[in-house]
Amino acid sequence: MTIRVLIADDQQLLRTGFRAILDFEPDIEVVGEAEDGLDVVRRAAALRPDVVLMDIRMPHLDGLAATEQILATDEPPRVVVLTTFDLNEYVYRALRAGASGFLLKDAPSSRLLAAVRAAAGGEELIEPSITRRLVASFAPAEPVAPCEDAVDVLGLTDRELDVLRLVARGLSNAEIAAELVVAETTVKTHVGRILMKLDVRDRVQAVVMAYETGFVAPG
Repeated sequence: MTIRVLIADDQQLLRTGFRAILDFEPDIEVVGEAEDGLDVVRRAAALRPDVVLMDIRMPHLDGLAATEQILATDEPPRVVVLTTFDLNEYVYRALRAGASGFLLKDAPSSRLLAAVRAAAGGEELIEPSITRRLVASFAPAEPVAPCEDAVDVLGLTDRELDVLRLVARGLSNAEIAAELVVAETTVKTHVGRILMKLDVRDRVQAVVMAYETGFVAPG
């Protein structure tokens, strides 16, 4: 299946660069571009892409407001937010709106492709540096449980703990599958069970809990 992508950025040079990276991949097709927030909302409705690459700072309507409008529609596309800024308030608002990824524009092309494929597959992918900032905001200075007790606190199997460690490093399901030499569907199953057992909504909340318990150490 080809992943249909809409690129939204007010800088033509960046749109051209993103298009060149994405169009080179046999499983990805760029179906359109938008240069401001109002334009991307209109084009998302007309083109029905699978994934929208969304810049934050755009004229007329910023990318976060555009994300909120797009994701409020029936059967919306997945949205991956791209920005040069990793300010916490941007991340919070994007995640609250339901964005499936948050990457810095200077991330390598491999991370961009991984984020697009992860979003199209129904998972979230957050740049590790951004995850660390979120953890720093939510997690206490001292773990609530000693690291040696964290395994009991989390209540996960050994394999699920392995997967959680890699999720905390910011890896996508495909990257985790390659690291553990298992099928990607197996990783998806493990991630689903982790979220269920920890009673959290998404991967970011699972990572925060991993830090809070001391299972994963900062740095």
